[in-house]
Parts: sequence; C-alpha cells; structure tokens
Amino acid sequence: MKKDFTFSMSTRIEFGEGKLSRTGDYTEELNASRVLVITDKGIAGTEIMGKVKNSLASKNIKYEIYDKVRENPRDMDAQETYDTFSQNPPDAVIACGGGSSMDLAKAVAALFTNGGKISEIINPNKLKRKPLPTICIPTTAGTGSEVTSFAVLTLEKEQRKSSVFDDKIRPDIAINDPEVLKSVPKSIGAATGMDALTHAIEAYTCRLSTPLTDAMALYAIKNIGENILDFVETKSDESCRAMMLGSLMAGIAFGFSDIAGVHCMAEALGGMYDTPHGVANSIFLPFVFEYNIEADIKKHRDVAAALGVDTNGKSDRQIAFEGAEWIRDMSERLEIKNLKEIEGVTPECFELLAEKCMKNVSLKSNARELSKEDFIMLYKKAYEYTR
Repeated sequence: MKKDFTFSMSTRIEFGEGKLSRTGDYTEELNASRVLVITDKGIAGTEIMGKVKNSLASKNIKYEIYDKVRENPRDMDAQETYDTFSQNPPDAVIACGGGSSMDLAKAVAALFTNGGKISEIINPNKLKRKPLPTICIPTTAGTGSEVTSFAVLTLEKEQRKSSVFDDKIRPDIAINDPEVLKSVPKSIGAATGMDALTHAIEAYTCRLSTPLTDAMALYAIKNIGENILDFVETKSDESCRAMMLGSLMAGIAFGFSDIAGVHCMAEALGGMYDTPHGVANSIFLPFVFEYNIEADIKKHRDVAAALGVDTNGKSDRQIAFEGAEWIRDMSERLEIKNLKEIEGVTPECFELLAEKCMKNVSLKSNARELSKEDFIMLYKKAYEYTR
C-alpha cells in the first residue's frame, strides 16, 4: 500500500432512481445547447434512450446520435466518429451504455479539443486541453468508466488494448440510475458484475492501493458479493441499487490505485479475440487471485471475508484460498464461459498472449511479480480447468 497519495475527484456523481430523466437538466448546467450522444444499437431503441432524448428535448437541447459502438471499440472507431461529426462539432458529449460506449465517448470528446488524431492521444498524458464537457450514463453495473481517467480502446493493427490516459479525461458528470439495470440481459449482467468485482479486488490487492481506495474497494466487494446472484436472476430493486453502487465505487477505487495481473491477461485476450471484457476478467480472476495470495495473505483473506467466506477456526491463508474457490463457484453459477470455450483460443497462442501481458502498463502493480513464463502458466491453468 502507498503511504503517500493524492486524491482529487473532478467528476460529479448523480446517483439514484429517476436521475436518468434529469439528463437535460445536467446537460444545461454544462452550458451545452447541442450534444453528441454515443451509444450502441442495443440501447438506441430502448426506453432508456427514450428518456435521455425526451429530457434533452424538454430543455431545447439539440442532439445527434451515434449508435455504432462495438463491444471492444477500436482506435479507428474513435477516429471515424470524430471525422463524422467534426464539421459541425457539438458543445458536449453524452455516453449512454456500457463501458464500450463510455470509453469511446471519452476518447471522442478528447479528439474534439486535441487535434482530431487518435494516434496522437492514445498514450498516457498526451492531452494538451480538456475534452469537451462529458456526461456518462452507465447502463450496466460493470466498468466504472463513468468516473475513471482513461478510455480503453483496441489498437486494431496491433490487436492489443491501450488507453487515452489522462486526468483531464474524467467525465464532468456521472448519472448512476439503478433503474436502468432492470433491462440488463442475464448474460451481460453476469459478465459486467464480475468485471466490477475484478476491479474492486485488484484495486484492493494491487501495490498502488491507498487507505481511501481500500475502503471503497472493500465496500464494493461486499456489495457485489452479497448481491450479484440476486441481481442476475431477479433484478430486485435492492440488488440493482447495490450493484450500481458497487460498480461505481470499484471504478473510483481502481481509478485511483490500479488494476493488475487479471487485466493484463484479459486485455491481451480481448485484443486478440474480441472477448467481452467482463467474461475475460471472470475467467482469469480466480487463478491470478490464487497466485497472488502468498504476496499478501492478509489482504486476500480480507477479500474472501468480504465475499462471505466463513472465517471461523481457519487460518488467514486457508480463508484466502477459499476466496479463490468462491470466485470460481460464482463464475460457474453465473454460467460464464471457460477459456477453452472462447472461439479461436488454443495453447499455441499462450506465448503471444503472455508477451502482450508483459507490455501492459499495470503489470508492475500486481501484488506478486509476474514473468512471461508465469503468464503462460496461468493461461494453461485457466485453459485446463474444467467444472
């Protein structure tokens, strides 16, 4: 854990049921009269988008909609979106959707004020000017992108993920309305819920954690652990609220600490095979968690306890390893794929995947040192695991 740290949160959070219908009010506060709304086709025709449009219209705010967001947005998608709307640029950008929509929107907002070439801003701290005012409306309880300082994109030619990474890219306003989660399909709710859990666990166990991020991460782990199954199966009001809050707090936590080995592996897989990010995180989380235990038994024990593992009469080490089993069991109960079930993945690709892992900017944040050989070993473990 870092003893010295800085914490400065620029994003204003609007959390609660019914907040979605006030999108126009919040947009007006940003002095925007014309906005670009970025979403995907799955959200574009729903009641969620209908509420956004009605709210904007009620404030006489003009809008254009880009609804071509892919599951893992590419650098060229950001470039294309900017090029399409650059002749008549908006005053602000609104993202409505999952992490893909929010990441693309944040990158596009940066392009409007930073020269318009994605290749010039895709690496850390490359933004000379603040992006256009940005509002993010998450429609899943997953990525936490509504409060983070990066926009993750797949570099199409290199088949790997990278980020526009700069504090200036944090959204101005996050609208977290738990009611939007009522319409999340079961498979997406499962994958994004495990994504949020991964963020919270890595934020807590990584080397860059701080007392503030630890507190948020543990709260998120407990919220998600207690509610993810009910959320996926029943979408009760309580579980929707708990999952939205858990995802939000996990986003803040890892945004001010870091992610680690799980994301190194998941981002490498997603870059090569376009695997949904939450699915990839869920596949690797128990194996990396187990690998890391010896580096910090107490913290991994804390995670297991927050997940609800029985701690009576057991050593910290035993409790921690039961935490890994809890994660495996939950992935199975949520019917998330194994690595062997991901189309195209074979053991022959593990060396290349491991090489990509070694280039990940979060590699050094992992609780325990990871070499290329370690990553190959973890890929093999995940591939050979059967339920």
